[in-house]
Amino acid sequence: MRHHVAGRKLSRSCGHRTALRRNLVAALFHRGRIETTEAKARAIRGQAEKLITLAKRGLAAGEEDSGRGVHARRLAAGRMARWATDAEGVRVDVVKKLFEEIAPRYMDRPGGYTRMYKLGPRKGDAAPMALLELVEE
Repeated sequence: MRHHVAGRKLSRSCGHRTALRRNLVAALFHRGRIETTEAKARAIRGQAEKLITLAKRGLAAGEEDSGRGVHARRLAAGRMARWATDAEGVRVDVVKKLFEEIAPRYMDRPGGYTRMYKLGPRKGDAAPMALLELVEE
């Protein structure tokens, strides 16, 4: 029985799975939308939502208590890949983007920051594909 066992294995080892989730969440925050398999999209959706909520709380606490804001940034940096690379090969600080662009956009929204569209099977192996994106106001 799988009582209190969270997460999906995705047919990967522990370290590979952790790196995959961190990189997919960073790519989602960097680009705003990612196209991946349905299983991977479902696996990272909750983690992305929790990181946005953490950033919102960090921004709200940062106005009154700067220590909590710094703590929230450090927690977010530990839970996702810090850097993402754009098309030109330039490194982008994803944690900074999360706190300065993404979290303020959702300050009045109580949840539901991501949306998933099913795209159908992939041509090569017929894996079900999905588009995971950040909701725009």
